Amino acid sequence: MFHSLPFYIGMRYLRAKRRNHFISFISGVSMAGLTLGVMVLIIVLSVMNGFDREMRTRILGMVPHAQIYRTGAMNDAESVRQEALKHPMVLGASAYIESQGMVSGNDRTQGALITGVDPETIRSVSILPDHMVQGDISQLAEQPFGAIIGETLARILNIGVGEKITVIVPEISVNIASMQPRFKRFTVVGIFKVGAELDANLVVTHVDDLGKLLLYGGAVDGVQLKTTDLFKARQVALEVGQNLPQIYYVSDWTRTQGNLFQAIQLEKKMVGLLLFMIIAVAVFNIVSSLVMLVTDKQGEIAVLRTLGATSRQILGVFIVQGTAIGVIGIVIGVALGILGALTVADILAWIESFFNIEFLNSNVYFINYIPSELKMSDVYLISGATFLISVLSTIYPAWKASRISPAEVLRYES
Repeated sequence: MFHSLPFYIGMRYLRAKRRNHFISFISGVSMAGLTLGVMVLIIVLSVMNGFDREMRTRILGMVPHAQIYRTGAMNDAESVRQEALKHPMVLGASAYIESQGMVSGNDRTQGALITGVDPETIRSVSILPDHMVQGDISQLAEQPFGAIIGETLARILNIGVGEKITVIVPEISVNIASMQPRFKRFTVVGIFKVGAELDANLVVTHVDDLGKLLLYGGAVDGVQLKTTDLFKARQVALEVGQNLPQIYYVSDWTRTQGNLFQAIQLEKKMVGLLLFMIIAVAVFNIVSSLVMLVTDKQGEIAVLRTLGATSRQILGVFIVQGTAIGVIGIVIGVALGILGALTVADILAWIESFFNIEFLNSNVYFINYIPSELKMSDVYLISGATFLISVLSTIYPAWKASRISPAEVLRYES
């Protein structure tokens, strides 16, 4: 007779209209709190995953995973490049020259990183050729002193393809009259867009053209590498350097972008922990509502005990009810969270367009939009952890109900 008693009565208590509406209200708040906590946690972690993905694909796709260089100019770049390509974890290698400088056009000036690349090998280490909105990377080899600039920089300078810009580097040229910075007129042959701050401060030229401007005499700064494993880039560069006949220095992406990447990881953990407090509060509400329900239902519990219900069955009644509250909250929260994670980028983009506001400024942040990447592993972890603590939260109220003595309760019943 009492085989399904815990489930039947537990679900009846959940559906029934109680005399004490405050208990019902607390149960509803608990369910809503779980729904809100699970939903927000899924959405926020998806956004943090999106930032992590953009960091890997865009920023770390534009900057080299590792660099091999020497103090002064490198004259044997091709032999170093060929040696690097022998390593099984090196996907690509390309010679480069880098210099901080300024670029001007139409009476406007902007600080920029001037980078010289080899158009034939740059595709193996950078995503730049895949993000050209005008022109092509190969035109650097066809146009003497050609340059490719970011879309934001082109807008700042009000420059288009085919127009001239002046590239100024800090090396000093000495003449009879005075000392002045070295500069050269370049023709814009292409415009790229990666949706990051590099769009506003990167100028790409042919490695030979920048070498002529800097008077390198055919030498380069070093060789940049792309590896199969981003987090082993420094180790791979060290192994390549050990096989080279001369002493070289190595560097990797953590020198320039490591702090940003670590900050994103830390923020993801801290934000997840803080938002999990919402779930914790909802779980405490489940405990409160069940404790009050046990007090309210003492007479009914005593009757069930006198009819033959065991302590274990009474225990199961309240575990079923508390778990049902948790399951309903989790299911609704997961559904809304997945829906929100899949649409949050479009919703925020619409809000930006409709209200003419900007949530992320590319001059401050490394991207200018809100990314999102839903990972089912996060959904499983959040829903599983929430379900577990929801079940655990029912143990004390259920145990308290199972310890009620029928004789003591019925003695005072009228």
